Amino acid sequence: MLAIRIVKIALVAAVAFFATLVAFGNVTDYWTNFAFVQHVLSMDTIFPHSTITYRAITSPLLHHLAYCIIIATETLIAVLCWTGAVMLLRRLSANAATFNAGKIFAVLGLALAFLLWQVGFMSIGGEWFGMWQSKEWNGVESAFRFVAVAGVVLLLVVMPDGELARPRRR
Repeated sequence: MLAIRIVKIALVAAVAFFATLVAFGNVTDYWTNFAFVQHVLSMDTIFPHSTITYRAITSPLLHHLAYCIIIATETLIAVLCWTGAVMLLRRLSANAATFNAGKIFAVLGLALAFLLWQVGFMSIGGEWFGMWQSKEWNGVESAFRFVAVAGVVLLLVVMPDGELARPRRR
């Protein structure tokens, strides 16, 4: 069905747009968002008597490196999803096999988005560095929203598309 293909393309483009805005914001407002990474890795705002503070990373160089990896990953997500949306748009009226084969960049971008925010923010930031314990620098809820969006769009996109209905001749 053509409408379902259009919805898939629009949702991939929406994730691409979001990742673009996030990466752009992290580059243009570097120090505000860097503070988040710095506090999470330093573990300086978690519960005062937490026994996991031995995991803290206090090196400013490593803070910048981690933040640059995050920005690079967000940028890659945007590029992959934009590429995927364009590839699918170009195949909008193609046969099912061609349209389904054009999903690769969208799937890679969406999977990377899921992994960044689930592994990077929820697992590593949230659990390993105890971000959930911080009242000021807890991004677990935000990360979960991103994971949910990326996951739902990924599931929809990977659903195979069939042949488009041809108009009946009279």
